[in-house]
Amino acid sequence: MRLVIAEKPSVAQSIAKVIGAYDRKDGYVEGSGYIVSWCVGHLVGLAQADAYDEKYKKWNYSDLPIIPDTWKYVVGQATKKQFSILKELMKREDVTELIEATDAGREGELIFRLVYEKAGCKKPFRRLWISSMEDEAIRDGFHHLRDSADYDSLYEAAVCRSQADWLVGINGTRLFSTLYDSKLTVGRVQTPTLALAVDRAKQIDGFEKQKYFNIHLDCDGMDVVMDKIFNPAEAEKIRSTCDKKSATVKDVISEKKTVNAPKLYDLTTLQREANRVFGYTAQKTLDYTQSLYEKKLVTYPRTDSQFLSDEMGDTAKNVIEAIFATYDFMGDVMFNPAVEKVLNSKKVTDHHAIIPTVQLAKDKLDDLSEGEKNTLMLIAQRLLCATASAHVYGETTVIVESNGYEFSAKGKSIVQMGWKSFEDGFRAKVKAKSTKEAVEKNVDATKGQVYANASATVSEHFTAPPKPYTEDTLLSAMEKAGHEDFDDDTEKKGLGTPATRASIIEKLVANGYLERKGKQVLPTDAGKNLIMVLPDSVKSAKLTADWENILMQIEKKNADAEDFMRDITDMVTALIKDNASVSDTEKERFAVSRPGREAIGKCPRCGSPVYEGQKNFYCSDRDCHFSIWKESKFLTSMKKKVTKSMAAALLKDGKVFVKGLYSQKKDKEFDAYLVLDDTGEYVNFKLEFPKKKGD
Repeated sequence: MRLVIAEKPSVAQSIAKVIGAYDRKDGYVEGSGYIVSWCVGHLVGLAQADAYDEKYKKWNYSDLPIIPDTWKYVVGQATKKQFSILKELMKREDVTELIEATDAGREGELIFRLVYEKAGCKKPFRRLWISSMEDEAIRDGFHHLRDSADYDSLYEAAVCRSQADWLVGINGTRLFSTLYDSKLTVGRVQTPTLALAVDRAKQIDGFEKQKYFNIHLDCDGMDVVMDKIFNPAEAEKIRSTCDKKSATVKDVISEKKTVNAPKLYDLTTLQREANRVFGYTAQKTLDYTQSLYEKKLVTYPRTDSQFLSDEMGDTAKNVIEAIFATYDFMGDVMFNPAVEKVLNSKKVTDHHAIIPTVQLAKDKLDDLSEGEKNTLMLIAQRLLCATASAHVYGETTVIVESNGYEFSAKGKSIVQMGWKSFEDGFRAKVKAKSTKEAVEKNVDATKGQVYANASATVSEHFTAPPKPYTEDTLLSAMEKAGHEDFDDDTEKKGLGTPATRASIIEKLVANGYLERKGKQVLPTDAGKNLIMVLPDSVKSAKLTADWENILMQIEKKNADAEDFMRDITDMVTALIKDNASVSDTEKERFAVSRPGREAIGKCPRCGSPVYEGQKNFYCSDRDCHFSIWKESKFLTSMKKKVTKSMAAALLKDGKVFVKGLYSQKKDKEFDAYLVLDDTGEYVNFKLEFPKKKGD
């Protein structure tokens, strides 16, 4: 009997169906010589600081740094049952081998290995490594199971990442929270990301706009311009000198310009594009894509490659046929896809680029959510664009001279639409703004042509500050952070990985350091103050990008894990030593964020006062971690969020009656009791419906 362990129940069910395991049990499925079970995400994680010593329940500078000699791992309170099931399955005498079927990446590797080690299992295991949840891909993966030892370095890198985050997070958060007498959250990747946003805000706030002038000549309807004259007297002099005078075409330069087709999506470029087109957050895009992956409609999402492997040419052609059979945004475009452009095994590491599967032509897509439909169509159009011909346009530059001054005008004309035919068709379908460079502009002129009476005018303009980050541009900044500090040969990874960047942004929002205003992602006052007081060693994009690069090298067995952890430990130790105290005046910087306001109730876990924060209602005891978030997926789906009065009632009575909840399924409103469901680790909600008369 072979025990297959997947990451989620839905994935386990797909695997079970393919390998013929149909006998449902409590927490697993059995049949055809297999047992298939699941982890429900992170079953095992690093223990909190107080697991090493009771004294760490209190936050004191004198106890820092906290650096475990031996790391402790614990099973989450909410996941104990499933862990026990897995442990017993591993112990079964008829189980001779395990198959690791968690997601094929760093986090998936960590999830399985920690469960395996915590359970004390010694039985051999092999790795299922697939990039698609299609039946054929699963079947092929089971025919080509890989040696577990091939992924030891991946696990090693994952352990280093989690332990490094723990060391920086635990020590940094406690250090600056005790120094400033206020809860200040510090993270290895979060803090440099926040620093990027704060730096951009500083650039905007400190920007001094400058007035400049453009001088225009009207040459028989053709507008030729001399731009950016900052001296108003000079601008007026040029205007008056050229007004009503003759102007001669000095030169006409015609060029053919080519815009090559875009590459396929990796996760970051998909998240950026979905933000631009649909306004989706990075996390929403990941959630939609993960759901599509589990529904067998797209390939594995957490990838950093924008290419397919060399042997996938036929797969790409089949998928393109499925796209044409499914969508109607291509119009009458004749298409002979050049799939060879997207094939490059040398640029594929663990997983290839994100593409649809042929399943999209077989499944009814009506059951997908709007977000899933849009994301699937976005991924589909990118495969068409990437395998299409280049976009070609003609650019004509006309240079006009008048009284010794030169003016110019540019015009464009489309020579070949190429891949933009698909992009424009897609954007028209989803009613998104077109990305066409510009409306074709006629600048018909010949060299030597004379305009006898060209009128001159002046227009007034101002220099513009840098634009605030959107989720699109912040993701790009995270991806590129620190690149200028590395050699060209360095494999650059920036801040975080494609798989983690979304969660980093979400954590910063949840902690009240970033806020969303429309598409903009802006630092709050709390975020600005935090970055202001933190040393460079904590907020350095270069240092964090360097660590990410080393983690990748550990995966490839080109760097030593012990050296990496030693560097992290040294940094944390120096951080504590170099930041021993701050002035009373500096402490007041965060006074506004202290829980000095009226408590709205008592914590159901520890009895401490609960206060209202920017994003949540939180327990004043730092070690309790009880929190009621104002916005949650559960309530957002019903178009509600927790108000102060609702939170007070939940704390007092454990439930609150809520009117006007929205049912997406029935498309109507309803009333019900919102009930607090606290597991001791997670704060959840459930609904109770009032009894009807006569019941």
